[in-house]
Amino acid sequence: MMGAIPLTQQLNYYEEYRRNVVNLVGSAKADETFSRGIHLLSAGSSDFIQNYYINPLLNTVYSPDVFSDNLMTYYSTFIQNLYGMGARRIGVTSLPPTGCLPAAITLFGAGSNECVQRLNRDAISFNKKLNSTSKSLANILPGLKLVVFDIYEPLLDMILRPSDNGFSEARRACCGTGMLETSVLCNARSLGTCSNATQFVFWDGFHPSEAANRVLAGDLLAQGLDLIS
Repeated sequence: MMGAIPLTQQLNYYEEYRRNVVNLVGSAKADETFSRGIHLLSAGSSDFIQNYYINPLLNTVYSPDVFSDNLMTYYSTFIQNLYGMGARRIGVTSLPPTGCLPAAITLFGAGSNECVQRLNRDAISFNKKLNSTSKSLANILPGLKLVVFDIYEPLLDMILRPSDNGFSEARRACCGTGMLETSVLCNARSLGTCSNATQFVFWDGFHPSEAANRVLAGDLLAQGLDLIS
């Protein structure tokens, strides 16, 4: 993605911050702080939706399976590097049902108003690899607690059964037209933005609303108990 900070640079920033903490409190206290701290990672959604699927240079060269394998390699290296800097408690979110995101349906749904199943299948495949890779990393890195937070199933449940979860709209997002907008194009002043965001599963074309995130947070807290034990 244009403007995204590469993983290598993110690690550089992390190491720089770690050095600053060491200078402030000393190595022993810093090591304890970073090893006990909970690190949360979120990756994959933009790689697929806003990069792979719309980039013919990628999707004509790599199959979704090969592309996800490449992402797993980057993920594994990132976790090992983060571990080498002292992180021991790491949580990573799975892919959501990407084929059900409002923007994905608009872009890839061929005029349908339903979830794009091929995108959901790619997400399921990616999540299986994420779980398998994470288990392997936990087995080879002593003391590592690595939890994969499943957001696919709870979000899919909200999308397919919005009324059961306290929502009235799961296809159209709150912001703007609710079909595509995101980022700077999506704000409270965007033409068409709803006045009752708590009734919408999605805030913009790619991201759940605050109300939906509250529901997701409950599921994630239950899944992440191992990180705080």
